[in-house]
Amino acid sequence: MMSIDLTKHNLPLSANPPNWLNALVKAEALPTRFGDVAIDHYLPLAQAMAAWSTEHDAPLVVGVNGAQGTGKSTLSKVLALALERDHDLRCAILSIDDMYRTRQERQQLAETVHPLLVTRGVPGTHDVAMGIDLIETLKRRQPVQLPQFDKAIDDRAPKAQWVACNTPVDVILFEGWCVGARPQPAESLTEPCNELEASEDRDAAWRTHTNHQLADSYTELFALIDRLVMLKAPDFECVYEWRRIQEEKLRERHATEPSSEKNAGHAIMNDAQINRFIMHYERLTRWMLAEMPQRADVVMELNQQHGIDQTSYARSGPTE
Repeated sequence: MMSIDLTKHNLPLSANPPNWLNALVKAEALPTRFGDVAIDHYLPLAQAMAAWSTEHDAPLVVGVNGAQGTGKSTLSKVLALALERDHDLRCAILSIDDMYRTRQERQQLAETVHPLLVTRGVPGTHDVAMGIDLIETLKRRQPVQLPQFDKAIDDRAPKAQWVACNTPVDVILFEGWCVGARPQPAESLTEPCNELEASEDRDAAWRTHTNHQLADSYTELFALIDRLVMLKAPDFECVYEWRRIQEEKLRERHATEPSSEKNAGHAIMNDAQINRFIMHYERLTRWMLAEMPQRADVVMELNQQHGIDQTSYARSGPTE
């Protein structure tokens, strides 16, 4: 991969943030240093994506991969705004988190396949057929309703809350923690990677099932991706703390947004629950951190402070 020399491009270091970026930083309560990160790394990526879109008759599909708390959603928002405001390109954001199977469907999987499948997250807990249909409909430039998943109640939101996408788009941002993942070699599944696997998946049936899902239907879903961007955490140990912060923000947001579902018995997670939850993701996260950087089109190297040390492009980066 090659690293970007920002001084060669039309978005140099210390450029002033555009008004729309300042507004986003304020609306999302992002740290003040975020503007510099966006100028140095996100806006050049939007510039590259605008160039990539000219290579496709159908909308460009960009996968955005990253572990919990790496900033996939925020990156996607910045890219969508930059593509619209600076490059006159319409963009749709589709999250794999909004494709989770319903709570009832996952309960059925837990009863018929493995108890750990009641927990959302791993391959096998998404409605892959729905995801394929959504992306293919967007690529045909047809109107579609984008599903929404309410993590506070651990279930899919009612269709009345889905987001209408009635205007044809030029770029589809498909973001999610396992977007673009490939299955592990079978021999890698033998030894448990954490306490959860050691105590609740002793025969490796759960991790074998999820790995098979990656090798099966998820392959068709991820084949729709034209370019893959990875937000690479420095190590797995950062993921728990970043996920804890993410959950705290979710708790604060729901505290100010009354909902009839809020007292339905599915509380936002505490620290112990987060720790157990993250164990479900650990195996595949570690595998992606080791395997994906060698084949991703763009890798953003995050540091311990959640900043970005460098952005590397496997193909052509931003143009002058």
